[in-house]
Amino acid sequence: MVVADPPRHPRWRGRISTTLDLIRANPTGRIALKVFIAIAGALVVTIGIALIPLPGPGWLLVIAGLGIWAVEYHWARRLLGFTRRHVHGWTQWVKRQSLLVRIVLGSVGLVFVGVVVWLSLKYSLGIDVVAKAMHYLATH
Repeated sequence: MVVADPPRHPRWRGRISTTLDLIRANPTGRIALKVFIAIAGALVVTIGIALIPLPGPGWLLVIAGLGIWAVEYHWARRLLGFTRRHVHGWTQWVKRQSLLVRIVLGSVGLVFVGVVVWLSLKYSLGIDVVAKAMHYLATH
């Protein structure tokens, strides 16, 4: 009978955990850690929220900010767990769908990103890509 070794965390996780425990052992360190985690998480979440309308890592940064907050705050740990469960559920649901449904979902996602890019360019930089394309097609 073969007994598997219990799963071990990577070495760096143990070091980080030990370092955080040492910081929390000191009352001043505990407060400083809470303040640092709060500010760092808020900064990452704020940048992520600002980037959500643009194509790119907006949601990824919001989730990373939640991960930073989850180091010290229980509510963030619960919210991060909720988010992970729902993202995992969504991806499992999409994997079970037919190829046609996945193509439609991908197409809707691409159209959404295209519209967001177009609106971002139009209203933030004043560049109307659609009008320029229509003008180019009409003159050439």
